[in-house]
Amino acid sequence: MTRMQNCVAAVAVTAALVGTPAVAYAATSGTGTATAVAKAAAPARAQVSAVANAARTHAPTPRIVAPGEHVTAAPGFELWLTPEGKHWFTPSSPEPEFRSVVDGNIDLNTPGVSMQAEISPSQAYLSGLYYGGKGTASRVVVTTKAGTVQGKLIELADNTGWGVWYATADFGPGGTDMDFITAITVYDTKGKVYAQLKI
Repeated sequence: MTRMQNCVAAVAVTAALVGTPAVAYAATSGTGTATAVAKAAAPARAQVSAVANAARTHAPTPRIVAPGEHVTAAPGFELWLTPEGKHWFTPSSPEPEFRSVVDGNIDLNTPGVSMQAEISPSQAYLSGLYYGGKGTASRVVVTTKAGTVQGKLIELADNTGWGVWYATADFGPGGTDMDFITAITVYDTKGKVYAQLKI
């Protein structure tokens, strides 16, 4: 083996160890060395691909609930789903409220997010519908003037094409009204936007 071949082979092994493709070095070598470089880099590429696939496979999905099953988002803040829509109550509004998904007010075939909120002097109780997006909803992020809040998702088991998101947010200094919240974004399991509401 010539000195040049030794050098190229060493680069290929180093590239494979650190996970960096060694394609740039293949042009300076013969066909046999180029093949060796490609083979040395292949395990690193396969490992990166496996990690990416594992991340997609383990992306969170909505919690599946039975019709009428209550979910406690915070003390005094509960939600539940029926085939007709979303039900909830909050600390200062203990009488159940309802948003329908069957009354024609939303198009389940078009991506959308709604929001209902109760604003207290120190905290916001937030929830709403999400619907119509492609893929599988995975997570929800509420963007506020004080930063971002990670919410949660719930759905019924029969893949109805809609679900409910919810979160609580602590107000930052001076934030006591609805303009504290600027966006609600639901992402799918691939990290793409499933549906979004900008306020």
